[in-house]
Amino acid sequence: MKKSDRTKAYIIEKVAPIFNKKGVYGTSLSDMTDVTGLTKGAIYGNFASKDALAMACFEYNLRFLQKGLYKSIAINGSAIDKLGALVNFYQQHYGDVAENGGCPLMNSAIETDDAHPLLRDKVQTTFSLWRKEITSIVVESQRKMEINPLADPSRFSNTFIAMLEGGILVAKTMDSPEYFNEVTNSLLTFIQSNLEIKNHA
Repeated sequence: MKKSDRTKAYIIEKVAPIFNKKGVYGTSLSDMTDVTGLTKGAIYGNFASKDALAMACFEYNLRFLQKGLYKSIAINGSAIDKLGALVNFYQQHYGDVAENGGCPLMNSAIETDDAHPLLRDKVQTTFSLWRKEITSIVVESQRKMEINPLADPSRFSNTFIAMLEGGILVAKTMDSPEYFNEVTNSLLTFIQSNLEIKNHA
């Protein structure tokens, strides 16, 4: 890795948690220079603008959550097993998510507006891809006749994401992991009740 690439990676690693906690607006130049130990010139010599750095930090912050998604997709089993594994991943690592400032996807979605069109578009695209992945898990499992064929994959995916993200928001706001456990336990029940094959007498 070239020195310039190492410097960029270092800046992203140090600044990403600050952006996630304070947002693009709330993060000052002094925040960035303090946490990196670099000058303004060194930071903007590697990133054309604050928005460019924010985009790189957003992608960096997402990697941990994407890891959980792809691990759950890779396991053997039905959609119930895969999505249950994803919820369990979040339950096990909620402390890490909270310490890093909460879910970067949700934080960026709340903050982005016309002032940050590139980041807004990136957030929208990421949400769409996440929804597509979950929908695909459900559709594939229905194709294999592993789960309820009458479940609506699109509606299910929307509710799944809303419950998971909402659980993080409430728990982070109230500074109480118990809220997250309550919501995610309800989410596990939601998965089971909507996707399990109904046996009619």
